[in-house]
Amino acid sequence: MNMRKKLFLAFVLMGAFAQILIAAPASDGKYGLPVRQVAIQRVDAMPDLPSSYRMIDWKTKARGFDAYIFNWHNDGKLGPFIWLDDHRRNVNQTTFGLYTAVADVRQGPDHNNGEFHEALTSLSAILGAGLVGIDKTKQDGYNYVKMVQNYFNRDNGWNIMMNNTNPQVANLGGGYGRDWWYDVLPNALFYAVSDVFPGVNGADSIMRSIAEQFTKADSVLNGNYDYSYFDYGKMRGGRSQIPYQQDAAGGHAYVLLCAYHKFGDRRYLLHSERAIEALLSQKESRFYEALLPLGAYTAAYLNATQGKHYDVGKLLDWVFDGCKSPTGRTGWGIITGKWGKYDVSGLQGSTTDNGGYAFLMNSIKPLWPFVPLVKYAPQYAVAIGKWVLNDASACRLFFPGYIDENNQWASEYKNVTGNQIAYEGLRKADDYGMHWLQNVSPVAIGDGPKWIAGNPTLSMFSVYSTAPIGILGGIVDTTDVRGILRLDCNATDFYAARAYPAYLIYNPYSMEKSITWKSSNICDLFDVVAKEYVARDLRPGQRITIPAKGARVVYELPVGTKVRLKDGRIIAGRDNVILYGSSSRK
Repeated sequence: MNMRKKLFLAFVLMGAFAQILIAAPASDGKYGLPVRQVAIQRVDAMPDLPSSYRMIDWKTKARGFDAYIFNWHNDGKLGPFIWLDDHRRNVNQTTFGLYTAVADVRQGPDHNNGEFHEALTSLSAILGAGLVGIDKTKQDGYNYVKMVQNYFNRDNGWNIMMNNTNPQVANLGGGYGRDWWYDVLPNALFYAVSDVFPGVNGADSIMRSIAEQFTKADSVLNGNYDYSYFDYGKMRGGRSQIPYQQDAAGGHAYVLLCAYHKFGDRRYLLHSERAIEALLSQKESRFYEALLPLGAYTAAYLNATQGKHYDVGKLLDWVFDGCKSPTGRTGWGIITGKWGKYDVSGLQGSTTDNGGYAFLMNSIKPLWPFVPLVKYAPQYAVAIGKWVLNDASACRLFFPGYIDENNQWASEYKNVTGNQIAYEGLRKADDYGMHWLQNVSPVAIGDGPKWIAGNPTLSMFSVYSTAPIGILGGIVDTTDVRGILRLDCNATDFYAARAYPAYLIYNPYSMEKSITWKSSNICDLFDVVAKEYVARDLRPGQRITIPAKGARVVYELPVGTKVRLKDGRIIAGRDNVILYGSSSRK
């Protein structure tokens, strides 16, 4: 055989081999037209692929954080970050405390009777650990999931989860009983934790009480959430110098939707809907801290499953564009742009405070509702995928090991926690007035030294802010193509139907890309955005294609699973809905 024939045969074989390795979409159009993508204007301003992009292994990071924080025998310079609290508030059991910030002088077993610790830290840490596969019900001889129930404030008559175990320590910090989001978010976290760790003794009765209290509160509020806080004991709203937090309605709606899933009581569903309607009745964004994204998810879910027509796009715009009202938390939203040599698009915080101030906790927690949202509103798959790519890359900048020491306020302490605990925030410019940071941007920083006289520089490093990194670890996975992530849409879709694995995959490139599909079994893949099979009988090691600057929401189905179109819905297997009706702007 001459050389020309050999070359020709080689090219033919290579082409055949490529066809075997890259599974071609199998579509005959019988499932309808692809879902038209809807833009989020603020996300459009972000780079498709950040120039300073770097994706760390968030799952490994979260596991390392758990091992470090829950180490009772930590022999490092700072000692343990955890202690026992045997005051038995609310529940007759010993609980535990975690530091809010490193070396916080208000905390630990020898300060304030060891009772000043925060539910937002403990619940976030437990949730994050669970999402990366750590069993917190039996770790080192402790059931941390049971122990955290002491934050259920029965003794004060509120009968909900709160940020502290009692009012005596509440004025030391945080917003117990006076800052609405502080009293709502622990309940959303508790429901999430109880889904990850079901069956813990006492959890169901606490969840039922929370649902009843939120139902009563929504009835009393009757669509008017114009309050700074709400007294769940006296069932009345309160106003103070703190801006009104109408987005608490989003937190109510989310918790009550979870309660409806859990208990099947249609009152909870009704009041979830009423709370969303109260949220949407606002004339402008009232985004305050962390609850509005939960409302956006709830609205999308109710549209898909209950036939509602809530304007999810408006809620998403209110999150990303942020609050612009002078009577609200002005400037609170999603940051875009580049500070110095670092892309910071996607982070959440103040867009206006001294040029911008991002917070790690707030940058992580929107992934919890936004990634599963695309299952119910796949028209936002590209926008959410692009936002996560930017956000998950930029979140590393809070850790001293992933940002230049010249961009750190306390670089002399960068190795103290072994890169396990992050700075609380990332500022565009230093606000402490330190001469060596003039014209430096960004600056990894924290507010700890401002909280109380005597708090050391080390308190810039925040356990509270780092605690939820398991949300990143449970959702974000890389592929074999740089910049293309595989996001687990089921990881934080708590209490909802999760019959099959579901993933959001966004391609930031201007050309089609192929990725190797990670699976231990042969499977079929169906994309509800394109409304087509991506592959059938896909074997481990084979590749699938992702369209240029496009996204797929892929369901991984057992081989041979029947997929059919019925009444506008796409149903897999016997009765598992994987696409709910038509998708529009709302």
